[in-house]
Amino acid sequence: MAAKKRSKKSRPKSSEKPVEPPKADGPYPYEDRMKRKPYERQLRDLQIELLKVQRWVKETGKKIVIVFEGRDAAGKGGTIKRFTEHLNPRGTRVVALPAPSEIEQGQWYFQRYTAHLPTRGEIVLFDRSWYNRAGVEPVMGFCTPDDYQRFIHQTPYFEPRHHSEWSAAVQAMVRRGSRGTARADRVPQKDPLKHWKLSPMDDASIAHWDDYTKARDGMFLYTDTDESPWTVIRSDDKKRARLGAIRTVLCGLDYPGKDTKVAAPPDPLIVGPVDTMIPLEGRFMFADMA
Repeated sequence: MAAKKRSKKSRPKSSEKPVEPPKADGPYPYEDRMKRKPYERQLRDLQIELLKVQRWVKETGKKIVIVFEGRDAAGKGGTIKRFTEHLNPRGTRVVALPAPSEIEQGQWYFQRYTAHLPTRGEIVLFDRSWYNRAGVEPVMGFCTPDDYQRFIHQTPYFEPRHHSEWSAAVQAMVRRGSRGTARADRVPQKDPLKHWKLSPMDDASIAHWDDYTKARDGMFLYTDTDESPWTVIRSDDKKRARLGAIRTVLCGLDYPGKDTKVAAPPDPLIVGPVDTMIPLEGRFMFADMA
């Protein structure tokens, strides 16, 4: 059932500060998109902070992992691009793995991902991760119910074991609110520079929209823990979402020269924990499978 549309007066303009608490899965809290000039100014300041973080990570040998999940066209790739735009590529990697090979299919599921975890002095960003098994794979029939059950039982043990080695581990779910914003509706079919963004999976993602929502809720039920909490970022406005994602990471790090006015907490109307940003409906795909 579609959410009742609030009057425009109840949503702050882009120049206003948020004045009301977030409402899970409700209308986007801002009427206007963020303007380019203030966005670019804030982004530049945040990217300077990211350079401080990279220098600190390199000098101290620390390790940082950032995991991005979300539907197609939610804004994961664009957000990651802004994270890494000015960082030294020698100390930063983006991991976006293809479908597993026949050899990888016979391995322990997490094995192909552990091979890409950071070494000392490195930042690694996952554009989708081991959480494929909690979303795409069960919805599209790429794993068995036993595979899924094994994953949701092993993940709460797998992640804390590695978190002890990481200086920061951020899990972000970048989300958009409506079925009509899926990639197949947004990428020009005749643009030769963007054809790579389209695949049969895009059409399938629209057809299975509700199934993906249930799978997402099941993933949160089992994997949103005190040791490995999820951060949900509403990306209806990509500019706000990118700034919110960077601030989320910066706020969790204690690095030298940190400008706390720049690395301030993210906007709570669009960034927050699962219990604030997502209404879990109690109907979870595959949760009852033996």
